[in-house]
Amino acid sequence: MKLSLVKVALLAGALVSAPFAANAEIVLRLAENQPDTNPVTMAMHKFAELVGEKTNGEVRVEVYSGAQLGQEPETIEQAQAGIIDFARVNSVVLANVSPSVGVFTLPYIFKNSEHKYKILDSEIGDKVRKDLEQIGLIGFQFMEAGTRNFYTGENKKIESIEDMKGLKIRVQPAPISIKMVELLGATPTPMNYGEVFSALQSGVIDGAENDYVSYYTSSHYEAAPYIVEDGHLSPPAILLMNKAKFDSLEPDFQNAILEAGKEAALFEREAMFKANEEAKQKVIDAGVTVTTIDNSKFKEAVQPLYAEYPALSELVAEIAAFDQ
Repeated sequence: MKLSLVKVALLAGALVSAPFAANAEIVLRLAENQPDTNPVTMAMHKFAELVGEKTNGEVRVEVYSGAQLGQEPETIEQAQAGIIDFARVNSVVLANVSPSVGVFTLPYIFKNSEHKYKILDSEIGDKVRKDLEQIGLIGFQFMEAGTRNFYTGENKKIESIEDMKGLKIRVQPAPISIKMVELLGATPTPMNYGEVFSALQSGVIDGAENDYVSYYTSSHYEAAPYIVEDGHLSPPAILLMNKAKFDSLEPDFQNAILEAGKEAALFEREAMFKANEEAKQKVIDAGVTVTTIDNSKFKEAVQPLYAEYPALSELVAEIAAFDQ
């Protein structure tokens, strides 16, 4: 007899609080939407390996990559409900259910990568992760998801904010991205990612924005060979766990999982930084012109966007005053 999805979910929720039989292997499921070749997925496999080692094989984490268990909005819900145990997601999506995470998705919130991780690994980051417990989740150390820059086609090189004026820039269909590009003086043009390359080639858009890995793997650099390192968005990724399941584990297993999560996050950061540096060198070798700028005028221009998120004002102030 087949169970309905609702019944399956209820059963999963009931099992979360059920005590585990002594010496029985505990199997935990982890959802990842990226393929196995992505550094973040490699880190999830590393996490699974570390958990096995630290628990002498008594806890096993199964990684389901390539969106086998759904895309990020779905896996967040599943992790909250206890249908799955872990979900690795981007903070942009997570901010929809835990608003304080949204502070890390604001444009130009971080000065650079060093500043970013000093913030994320500080009491500020801890406070944001603590908020996740209110929605039934445990958040592990933040991970790298790339820093996004603008790139443009021939005769559209960006060297200052004045050069943004009138440019048609492809953006993700997200309110923050759209408003940000408007405030910078350009025309935001939301479109599906798969359409961007041909739109750049045909001149339907003047440019787009992404991190170096995506810029390279999408071949966008062929149609838009000018990139400006303005670093407008750098939202981190994070591994989540169902809080009730975590609380049901014995303390030694909890500590093992926390330690594995921290080690896997550090592993992922290094791997993702390396992947972006390698992608950057590849596009430079292919003839791309990279421009480094002082983005202070860009940050000043988007300040009205910050005012649209008053609930984040305290965190924004803490980040601005943070002593490096």
